[in-house]
Amino acid sequence: MSRRNRGYGGIDVELRMLGPLELWSGSGPVDLGPPRQRTVWAAVAVDAPRPVPMETMVDRVWGEAPPERARHALHVYLARIRRVLEQVSLGEDGPARLGRRSGGYALEVDPDSIDVHRFRRLVGQARDGRCTGTEEAGLLRQALGLWRGTPLGGIDGDWADRVRQAWHQQHLDAAVRWAQAELALGEAAAVIGPLADLLLENPLAEPLVTALMRALHATGRVPEALDCYAAFRRRLADQLGLDPGDELRELHRAILHGNAGEARAAPAPAQPAGAGAAPPATPASAASAGGPGGPASAGGPAADLRSTPPAQLPLDVRGFTGRDAELAALDAVLAHAADQPTAVLIATLSGTAGVGKTALAVHWAHRVAARFPDGQLYVNLRGFGPDGTVMTPAEALGGFLHALAVPVASLPPDVDAQTALYRSLLARRRMLVVLDNARDAEQVRPLLPGAPGSLVLVTSRAQLTSLVAVEGAHPLAVDPPDAAEARRLLARRLGPERAAAEPEAMDDIITWCARLPLALAIVAARAAGRPAFPLAVFADELRDERGRLDQLSAGDEAGEVRAVLSWSYRTLSPAAARMFRLLGLSAGADIATAAAASLAGLTPGKARDLLAELALAGLAVEHRPGRFTSHDLLRAYSAELARQDDAPEGYAATRRLLDHYLHTAQAAAMSLNPHRDPVVVAEPGPGVTRGEVPDAERAARWFTAEHQNLLAAVRHAYRSGLDVHAWQLAWTVAEFLERRGHWTDRMAVQGVALEATRRLGDRSGQIRVLRVLGTACAQLGRFGEARAHLGEALELAASHGDDGVRANVHISLALALEGQGDYRTALEHASQALLLFRSAGHVAGQANALNMICWCRTRLGDYAEALAAGEQGLVLQRQIGSRYGQAGTLDSIGYARHHLGHHDQAVDCFEQALALFRELGARSFQAAALTHLGDTHAAAGDPGRARERWRSALTILDELNDADAAALRERIRHFGSETA
Repeated sequence: MSRRNRGYGGIDVELRMLGPLELWSGSGPVDLGPPRQRTVWAAVAVDAPRPVPMETMVDRVWGEAPPERARHALHVYLARIRRVLEQVSLGEDGPARLGRRSGGYALEVDPDSIDVHRFRRLVGQARDGRCTGTEEAGLLRQALGLWRGTPLGGIDGDWADRVRQAWHQQHLDAAVRWAQAELALGEAAAVIGPLADLLLENPLAEPLVTALMRALHATGRVPEALDCYAAFRRRLADQLGLDPGDELRELHRAILHGNAGEARAAPAPAQPAGAGAAPPATPASAASAGGPGGPASAGGPAADLRSTPPAQLPLDVRGFTGRDAELAALDAVLAHAADQPTAVLIATLSGTAGVGKTALAVHWAHRVAARFPDGQLYVNLRGFGPDGTVMTPAEALGGFLHALAVPVASLPPDVDAQTALYRSLLARRRMLVVLDNARDAEQVRPLLPGAPGSLVLVTSRAQLTSLVAVEGAHPLAVDPPDAAEARRLLARRLGPERAAAEPEAMDDIITWCARLPLALAIVAARAAGRPAFPLAVFADELRDERGRLDQLSAGDEAGEVRAVLSWSYRTLSPAAARMFRLLGLSAGADIATAAAASLAGLTPGKARDLLAELALAGLAVEHRPGRFTSHDLLRAYSAELARQDDAPEGYAATRRLLDHYLHTAQAAAMSLNPHRDPVVVAEPGPGVTRGEVPDAERAARWFTAEHQNLLAAVRHAYRSGLDVHAWQLAWTVAEFLERRGHWTDRMAVQGVALEATRRLGDRSGQIRVLRVLGTACAQLGRFGEARAHLGEALELAASHGDDGVRANVHISLALALEGQGDYRTALEHASQALLLFRSAGHVAGQANALNMICWCRTRLGDYAEALAAGEQGLVLQRQIGSRYGQAGTLDSIGYARHHLGHHDQAVDCFEQALALFRELGARSFQAAALTHLGDTHAAAGDPGRARERWRSALTILDELNDADAAALRERIRHFGSETA
């Protein structure tokens, strides 16, 4: 519950700003005076309980051209406000006061008594990550309920317009977040109306469109979702000449292709009683046998139909749980049958082996069986089976016709005639046809009814794209359930007490089973057979990747994960089977086409075709354009096959993959910073594809996409004995990790690289790695380790004979010592580095050393000397064209000018540095420049801009989980009292 000021006699008092400006007490609204006085109310309330300087208040009330007696008029208005507050005293909490503090006035009230502050508190609580999904939605719902119209209604002026604009954006952000929270809870219908209303007011707000489309899709209103996208795209093009952003375009594609994993649907509605039972006989099923469209009219023998419709569905899965989104998507297909009354409804469920497609199809079919009074047909087409024998369409049709009471002797001789008879029998009937485990679209087509009224549900490991394109099937991708749903599935089978007793073992089992329902069911069955064994025993058995598949067996082929996966593997072409095996040698979570091409020693075009074949077979997923992944059990299976069948080729394939990563990373690192000290890498072997990173923007995108894969590649190279690849890969990725603030990753990967250089006995490589490792430790506050690593680097460099190498170690020492606060010693190392760089004729090194000297001198209070060094360094940075160096040096110069009192010049330097850091994607340095900007604005007497810049910096630091975030948050919180 929100806290409010208690008025006279304990009555609530509230100042409302999120709509017409109003003050409410227990007796009703309070008169706030004429328009100018109402502006003063808003001017002091917006920062309550912090003080607002008189100059700021004058600017808020009158703008850039205040009258001569503005201060006098302001004092009059403030006196009237005091009198109003005295009349609505806060009872037991004391009177509301307009306090006079040094330099300004403060409205001394509980911030929760002002709706905009309460709104921000509720939104902040919802975002802090500690509340449940239900609590988050509730908090945001409360926050949005505080809005009553246009904020600060009745107040004019530039300041009020700026405030309204900022609050309006906060309102939109909160509304989108609320919608996302409700969608996650399955309450999609609740958000459609509010989002649609907001979109009318904000027709170009893309996040609103995204949230509304998700909600419409989740409730089965797919055409409306697509119309919403089309209308927004037109508006955006007409008014701004732009296209929708990546997220919205991807969502649109996902909805078009029925990808429920990207556009989640709402839970299915409750089914009518009796949905799981076979429907009773109906007169229509028998009476229509000889009517129009029946077998007689098709030219075949008259069939003596049974009085009871066929009910061939297998037994529903005991303990079925979850799959709410998928069930809702299937419900939506059925609900929109009337949209095309002449078409046969077809839905396809595609996904990898063991993901639970059949269980889902059978469970949903039982739920809706009552909607199909003429019966249900089911067949396992054996598209992916243990013996590789695929059922022919003729065999399937024979079984269906027999179920429909056609005597064997009366069956037509060929498939076309059987199909015609089958379609005649199903004409004008409502039947549910489940075609399970289909191989491809050609196997399915003869089994499709020819007239509307029936629904066909197809499951397959293949994607059946042709069926979607030609017959208009509704595709639904079935992915492994999320962790929460997997936990419910496992707990349902184990029993709630046993599951609750060992939560960590449950988590491990779910992880090692890759959330695959088949694997989870096998573990649950094994655990049920040994009720006295702790679950930790089964989790430990799964921990070893090489033996994991051995543990996932229920005693027969259909219940063994390895065997079930093999049925898909055996359908591959020899080239695709080889690609699948080699993918088991990659260490990353996914792989790009160029990397897969290098792994297999193929052209990118050929590799792309083979990856597409794997995706069609359900053995890989193209989760992003050009990037493929698969779940952990598939990777374990492919690695097992690679060890068995490709051992002689494994080393060469691994080397080709690491060559691809190393050479592409080297090119990307030099695109990011052409003045970086490069390493000399050996030419790649034959069959290696280099990634295309022609400029800094493409390089940054490549590093971002391959971030985790590169870290895994360093460890993989070290384990494979490819030590040169290990340390050189670590070197190439070091600067990207620094720019993005990935300090822990940077330190961890350099630790592996150091072991590789020591194993090689490579002194030059050791020096490089020790430098980066030392500065990474210092950035994490591990100064003892930093000094040890850099001291070792200095000892190695002393006998190296290259002035540039020794200079780089001194610069690294200066960076580490500066981070520890030892600016005097840091300055000595920076000065030594400058001398050595000059001796070596290394211009970029001289520029960096001068920047470090500038920074250290500012920290020592030698601002004039600092400025001179910084300006010399900036000349050199511009001479060599280093944008990264210019940004850092401008930040240092700005810091010196700030302390010399040259505030305007300092702001200019910081703004230039910030613009460059943004272009370079250097997030941690953006935060530093923004913090310095805030400091300068505060010193120049502009607290509003100071807070704005600090908050922007804080956002970045929070995203990076930076330790400096807490101190900056505290500074913002107490800034009002600090400036009083």
